[in-house]
Formats: sequence, structure tokens, C-alpha cells
Amino acid sequence: MTTTSAPLDQIPVPSRPKSRPAQQSALARIAGWCHDHRWWVLIVWLVALVASNVFAQMAGSAFSNNLTGGKQEVQQILDANFLNQAGSPAQVVITTTTPFSDGANRARTARLVAALRPLAHVSAAVSPFSPEGATQNSRNGHVAYVRVQFDELAGNLPTAAIKTVVSTAESFKAPGYQVVIGGQAVGLVAGAKPGSSEGIGILAAIIIMLLAFGSVVAMGLPIITALFGIAIGFAVLDLLSHVVTTPVFAPQIMAMIGLGVGIDYALFVVTRYRQGLAEDREPREAIALSLATSGRAVVFAGTTVIFSLLGLFLLQLAFMRGLAIGAIAAVVLVMTAAVTLLPAMLGFSGRAIDKLHVPGLLRSAAEPSARGFWYRWSRTVQRHPVVGAIAALLVLVCLALPLFSMRLAFTDAGNDPPNITTRQAFDALATGFGPGFNGPLVIAAQVPADQHAAVARLDTALKNTQGVAFVSPAQFSRSGSAAVIIAYPTTSPQSAQTEALVQTLRDQVIPGITTGTGVHALVGGETAGSVDASSYLSSRLPWVIGAVLLLSFLLLMAVFRSLAIPVKAVIVNLLSVGAAYGVIVAVFQWGWLGGFIGIGATGPIDPWIPLMMFTILFGLSMDYEVFLLSRMREEWRLTHDNSSAVADGLAKTARVITAAAAIMICIFGSFVIGDPLHVLKIFGLGLAASILIDATLVRMVLVPSVMELIGDRNWWMPSWLDRVVPHLGIEVDVDRAAPHAEAGTVPDVVEV
Repeated sequence: MTTTSAPLDQIPVPSRPKSRPAQQSALARIAGWCHDHRWWVLIVWLVALVASNVFAQMAGSAFSNNLTGGKQEVQQILDANFLNQAGSPAQVVITTTTPFSDGANRARTARLVAALRPLAHVSAAVSPFSPEGATQNSRNGHVAYVRVQFDELAGNLPTAAIKTVVSTAESFKAPGYQVVIGGQAVGLVAGAKPGSSEGIGILAAIIIMLLAFGSVVAMGLPIITALFGIAIGFAVLDLLSHVVTTPVFAPQIMAMIGLGVGIDYALFVVTRYRQGLAEDREPREAIALSLATSGRAVVFAGTTVIFSLLGLFLLQLAFMRGLAIGAIAAVVLVMTAAVTLLPAMLGFSGRAIDKLHVPGLLRSAAEPSARGFWYRWSRTVQRHPVVGAIAALLVLVCLALPLFSMRLAFTDAGNDPPNITTRQAFDALATGFGPGFNGPLVIAAQVPADQHAAVARLDTALKNTQGVAFVSPAQFSRSGSAAVIIAYPTTSPQSAQTEALVQTLRDQVIPGITTGTGVHALVGGETAGSVDASSYLSSRLPWVIGAVLLLSFLLLMAVFRSLAIPVKAVIVNLLSVGAAYGVIVAVFQWGWLGGFIGIGATGPIDPWIPLMMFTILFGLSMDYEVFLLSRMREEWRLTHDNSSAVADGLAKTARVITAAAAIMICIFGSFVIGDPLHVLKIFGLGLAASILIDATLVRMVLVPSVMELIGDRNWWMPSWLDRVVPHLGIEVDVDRAAPHAEAGTVPDVVEV
């Protein structure tokens, strides 16, 4: 067996941290209590499930579609001076087969406008036949729109009021008179609805765990445990949505993360429990041991996910706090279920956990033999570490290359499914008036009494600006102290040209007219707000990544008492996430395989997605990192032979890592093929790609290859630093003198 390790007498070995028998740890005592009081534990969880959902049903939900933060200064000017334009607009787009100006079309449109005006929260409904709405008729004579002005921003409007506007407008549909409704507010109630992704993911998890265990009971317990946590999480999120701005897709994000980590966490505990039974331990002892070892890793991994998600609060954006709270709630609940409800359920199953099994599929809990695939794979990596490391790095770099062309911006309704009214309205307006009509820019100005002429000059300058298709005449407030101009770009809201136009207006056009006049003019509206939010989030991405990587370095150094391991982890995490970013850019921005998974139109990446992806993937990758490295560390503590520790640790953990990763990939991937929401498709593909890359190239090839090359220095830490860095918890010692230990035990994969 070849090794690059230096002689042991040249490698300073830090003192072994304090340890205690596994059965004396806090988690083992919790497991024993839950086993002994399993009926009470189950009853408490059932009561929590029923009570939380009853309260949630009574309170309802208050999810928001406002992803651009708080009110802009432009909005404050409108609120103070233009009450009829202070809220969000909507467009009732009418497409006719006969010329729109025909008498029958005029009469039906007049009745439509009259029906919309008295509705709740509608401050104005402007007819395309009125002088004010003269520009609402297309040049081809077959498309026009009624401009509906709400009295509140989209995120603050009651759902019932928006639904009433939609249903009223749609009631005027007739042969040759097509009516569709667009606008951000309408997207709250008429946009794409979540699909059946959760069901697809759970079905895939059932199949994978049946193949991994062969036991119906062993398969079912992780599913049941995760579903308890998610079901309570949905209720909690409904209640929290009344006090925290929570996006409409937050429940799906919570379900995606909760199902993935919840099933994985329970899978680790059940695997370790079956190992204990294979060693002829009593069920209660096996449960305690599984919590002292695998449960300890679950708590550590879950805590890292929670801490990384807390970093999103630093962004000071309301909707990001809502997303973070939803994800944190999911992780807390499934982690709690894994260390309380699952031990109780294992107490009910006892030794019968494998009794109900699929013939021919029941898996042994024994360590892999020398003839097994993963044992042979570990030795192959051990013999060719340079080849393995270079090959894995080349693949990761190639996958990450598209990352450098990533454009971060909020996507528009052009990415909605074609059968949704917001997408149909978007397309109809783009056909009749140009794509820029879907994203008007609102220029609001505070005007001194003697500077109305400056506003007129600004109006003229806007009309002559490249990238502006049309400018509505300036409107002054009753007092004359404020003015508003609407400019329509030539390009769609999500295009790079529109973003550049916003900057041009702010940096060149407006200052060129208003400097020295006392006129204070600003560019706002939903499109400009999205540009601002995107710029803010993009500028924070490096800081969030840096903070998360620093946290991962410190945590791994404290757990594994090493410098090389955390440095290696930071580098491979960057490569792994970079590769996942590259995949989503290639698919959703470049369009590769887009038709296969139904992405619709290509477009930029919503800027919150990379931020949240990184924080979540950090925690998930730490899950597998701890799982693999803890076994390697355990072997090294016993032998002080790096080569055998790396190879044996890989061989003894690979099967359960691949099973856990396969479950996560299926759950995340189900949101790509089973959900019509564009942001969920991106998020699901990014997470699925990252887990696939992490559990194959990184954990099975790159990490063991690099650790083989580094040798015994993997486990070196300067003595002064070893004294300074705190020990995170007390390590547990597992009694390996069980009756069947010599026959082959299942790896104790989480002892750190």
C-alpha cells in the first residue's frame, strides 16, 4: 500500500480531546427517555401537528409577492402627491379579431371599464377610448388595454380584491374579444401554482430507501419523521406570514429543504440503529448509540444549516428574512423530529425493523468486504490519487465555466407558463406595443414653483433617449410641487438593456437637465425597483459567500482539530457550488436542455437564488463532509495510518452517502420536472446539481485523493492553536466489543 505520509515522528500529533462512553452522552440519554416514554412522545407530536394546523387554518396565510424590499423614494412622492397612482397598476389586455374601434367592441369595453371602477381597492380604471388612455391602443388596431390602478402596492393588497378584479374582467370574454390580465398584483392570485413536486420527491425517496434497506419499516420511518416536521412547518409558516414578509413560494422552498434534510437525517439514525442490532445490542442500547453518534452528526449538520441561513438576515431585505425563516423552521423541526420522534418510533419497531421486507432486497448492516464495490473503489482512488484529483478538478472547472457569464436580475412574466393569464397579457402587450410596455419606468420629481419648464425639458430629453420607446406627458400634482412622467423602454423588464437604461437615466439624462434647477427627479416603479434590489443582492453575494466559508473553516477546524481539512473543505466547496452555478446558467440563461425540462423562455438568474443556494448548500455539504471525515478521523485515531484511514473511511461510508444524496437529488430534481414556477425550477436544479456533484466527484474522488496526497498532515494542528481553538462537544467512545463485531459491523460513520 503506497502512501505519501510523512514519518509519524515528524508530524506533531495534538492531544486527544476529552471523551466519554457513548451511552453517557446527552443525546443518548434523550434517546433512552424517548424510547421509554414513546407513547407520550408520539402523542405530543400528534397534538402539535393537529393544534398548529388548526390555528393556521383559523388565521389563514398572508404570503407576499414583493421581492424588491420596502418603499422607494419615488413611491413616497407618489403617495404624498398622486394618490391615484400610488399603488400597483394592472393591465386588462383586450385582443380582438375585428378592429378594436368597432361599435360592438367599444360598447363591451365601456361596460368592462364601468364594472371595474367601483371595485374595492381600485382607484382608477382608464379606458383606451378616453383622452387619458389614447396611448392604450396598439398601432395594429387589434390590441388595447384598460389600465387598472390599485390603491396599494401589490404586496399589500388583499387577495380577495385582486381576485374580484380578475374575475370581473374575465367575465367579459366573448368570441373575437379575448381578455387577459397582467401585472405584479395579478401574479399573486393568477400566476403559476405549485405542482406535485413534493409527491414525486417522496415517491422517489421511497424507492431509493427500499433499494438501500430492503425493509419497508426502515424505509417508512424516515419518511414519517420528515413528514411530521414538514406538516408542522407549513402551519408555522402560515402563521409567521402575518408578521414577516414571506414570498408566495416560501412553502415550496421549505418543503424542498425540509424533505431533503429530514429524510437524510432520519436515514443516518436508522442506519446506525440497524448497525447496533447487527452487533447484537438490545434495541434500547442501539437507539441510544445511534443518537450518540449519528444523532450528534445530525445536530451538528442541522445547526450549521441554521447558522448559515441566519446570515441572510444581514441583507436587511424583508422577503429574504421570510425565506430564511421558512427554511430554518423546516430544519429545526425535522432535526428535532430525528432526535425525539424517531427514537420513539424505533422503540415501537424494536427488532422487527427488518421483519417486513421486500424479498431479495434486504440489505445487511455489515461493513463492506474486500470483494465489495466501494472497498475496491477506495483502493483504486488510493492507488491513483493524482489522476483522481486532476480528473475531478477538470470536470468541476468545466462545469463552473458558465458561471462567469451569470447575469443576476429578477425575471418577468415572460417566464411564466404559457397558459397563465399574466404570461398571455405579457405576450399580448409585447406584440401590440413592444416588450417595454410590460415594465414602465416611473420618473417622479419634486419641483420648485418656478421650475415647471425644467420638467418639460426633461420630458423632451426622455423622448430623445435611446432605449425609450414612448413617454407619457408629464402630470403635475394639484399643488404643482411634484410631477410624474411614465417612460416605456424598448426592451423587456428583465433585459440587460432595460437595466442599462435605468442607469443612463439616473447618471446622465436626469442630472443633465435638473442640475442647478432645484428639481429632484428619481427613477422608480416595479422595474426600477427590481433593478435596485438585484444590484443590492449582487453586491452582497461575495460577502455572504465569504462569511459562510469562514464559518465552515472555523467549525471544521474545531471539530477535526486540523488545518489542512478546513482549507481543503473551503476550496472544494467553492468548486462544488461554482459548478452548480454553472449548470443553472447553462440551462436557464443559455437554454441548454431547456426544452427537455420545460424552462420556457431563457432569462437571467433571480439574484436571491445564488445567495440562498450557497447558504443551504454549505450546510448540506457539511453534512456529507462530517459523515465522511468523521469516519476517516475515527480510523486515524485508532491506527495513525492516514492511507488506511482515508481508504477505509471512504469504503465504509460511501453506500449510505450515495443513498442519502440520491434521495436529495430526487427531491430537489422533482421541483424541476414537476413544478411550473420558474424560480423553483432554478432552485431545484441548482440544489440537485450541487448534491450530485458533491456526493460523486467531490466526496468519492476529489476529497479522498487530496487527503491521500497530503498524508498525515491532514490531522496536524499546531499545539498552540489546539489549545486556543475550543472543542465543540465531547467525543464519544463506542464499545466495539459487541458479540458480532468480528463478523463485520456497519461503520460508525459520525463519531467525531
